[in-house]
Amino acid sequence: MRARPTLRLLHLTTAALALTTSPMLAQDSDEIYLLDEIVVSGSLIPVAKSETGATVETLDADETGAAAQSVSDVLATLPGVSMSRSGGVGATTTLRIRGLSSEYIGVRLNGIDITDTSSTTTQYDFGGLLSYGVSSIEVLKGSQSALYGSEAVAGVVSMDTLSGEPGLSTTVEAGSYGTYSAGISDKIESEKGSVAFTLSHYKTDGFSASSDNDEDDGFEETVLTFGLEQDVSDTVTLGLTGFYRTSDLDYDGYDDVYATSEREEKGLRAFAQIHGDVVTHEISASLFNVDRTNVADTYVWGVGMFEKDETDYTSRRKELTYLGSATLSSITTLTFGAEYIEEKYSSVSGAYGASDGKNHNTAVKAEWLHSPTADLNLSAALRYDDHSDFGDHISGRLAASWDVAPEWTARAVLGTGFRAPSLYELFGPYGNADLKEETSQSAELGLERRLSGDDFIKATLFYTEIEDRIDYDFSTSTYSQVAGTTTSKGIELSGHYTLSETFSLFGSYTYTDAKTAGERAVRVPRHDLVVGIDALLTDRLSGQVTLQHVADIIPSEYAPADHKVDDYTLFNASLSYDLTDTVQLYLRADNLTDEDYETVGGYNTPGRSAYLGLKASF
Repeated sequence: MRARPTLRLLHLTTAALALTTSPMLAQDSDEIYLLDEIVVSGSLIPVAKSETGATVETLDADETGAAAQSVSDVLATLPGVSMSRSGGVGATTTLRIRGLSSEYIGVRLNGIDITDTSSTTTQYDFGGLLSYGVSSIEVLKGSQSALYGSEAVAGVVSMDTLSGEPGLSTTVEAGSYGTYSAGISDKIESEKGSVAFTLSHYKTDGFSASSDNDEDDGFEETVLTFGLEQDVSDTVTLGLTGFYRTSDLDYDGYDDVYATSEREEKGLRAFAQIHGDVVTHEISASLFNVDRTNVADTYVWGVGMFEKDETDYTSRRKELTYLGSATLSSITTLTFGAEYIEEKYSSVSGAYGASDGKNHNTAVKAEWLHSPTADLNLSAALRYDDHSDFGDHISGRLAASWDVAPEWTARAVLGTGFRAPSLYELFGPYGNADLKEETSQSAELGLERRLSGDDFIKATLFYTEIEDRIDYDFSTSTYSQVAGTTTSKGIELSGHYTLSETFSLFGSYTYTDAKTAGERAVRVPRHDLVVGIDALLTDRLSGQVTLQHVADIIPSEYAPADHKVDDYTLFNASLSYDLTDTVQLYLRADNLTDEDYETVGGYNTPGRSAYLGLKASF
């Protein structure tokens, strides 16, 4: 069941005191404080959600979905977020924020950049990412290159698997399409530190990805994440986080219903925090590697026909960062930092030969946080990048949060961003070494009314424009800068209202108008509506029913004539029953009306399906 956001009980540590300026409700550092929800992605340091001008959607462990539910399905119910997928779980999945697709979205897992440098564009494929072990997700919207550099034009998705409650838990789930999954997680805390891990396995027989055959396309993966943190002295904290993921996917390639893809991902991040009286320092180093192999029928130019071909891809990233935060006064904080990133990619194919490339980027950045009054919070961020392929770039962001009246908050943000050409766009078989970076500007204006308890209503107007967008040019068989400006504009509405002690209502609506040189963007819904009811039926039984209606979508020009990319409505439901205080039985049912629709022309989506799970905590 997906509950709605609530205020969290946070135990303040010395580090949190150094990094936040939220007012405390008690003075003894050993007590528990009731604070506003803290977000880590809206600024260079964690800030209270009510004090950031940026739009940040947050999901906690109760909201990230059932154990074997796709994270992309959960994210697609948030205002301003949509997705398209070429088949079932594991198939290529493109996430969009405010009409801009995955190459414009930065993605972090436990602080590690997990975008794939060997993709056509540097991006993260959400196809195989499942909810098990994900304890929190933040979706930061708008051009955020002043904080995160390249790719963060539409926003940033930050996920965490290590911030859950202490204790051991395990989950098993089984259901439609021959699907089963199991997972175990544990977290141990002490006064000096913590250690946590999650381990999960998922397997499904699936269904045919392509709509023109009935051969099932299965998917199987195993995921491990871990983290440890230790106070080695009163002022120094050391930490290590990492993850490992391996997966096997059957998919339908061009004229090949037996195509396969194997993937292995490995990430590691080490950090040290030094807590001074005035300045807090953090030094970190991270690695992220992707190795994937696709085997499918491919057109071999020398032979003049399709033959089974194997393509091996590698992606490598190294990152070294420094971040310092100085509390200049009770109302002013200055954060400053530097980073160095190296990226490499290679591909080897019998049909297309070999290609490879590498680049590096050095950046310095700073953010000024200032609260001149109790009702006004301001931030200004600036970043300078020196990239090996396109040279210098300066990005900025201004944000403000203003309590204009009791229970009313207005937010405004102006930001600039950029996307560096991917290594494939520069050095791949169709690469163009003369490409320059894409640049963006974004603006948003929001108003929120807080009601009693957790109830609220919120509206946000947004606008983003991109110049020098990069795309494949069929007339020259290479990548090039696209003429004209790409724009995405619209409005996001969301809210939550408690009807009674038993029922509460939530919902969101997004209108998006995304175009390039006057032509509408494909696969971007103009209207996206989500409404739902949470029900606490008894002390042990709870449930949820949601409706999502997506309308006015333009299919790709390459979609087959009989495609089903059109308006669609999905009804989903879930029930959970507490067998004991520590054991929960749950049932979720998706697409109850068995809607027949496509988000990518020519590729199937799940029909009516149901999944039964058992979760135990110790």
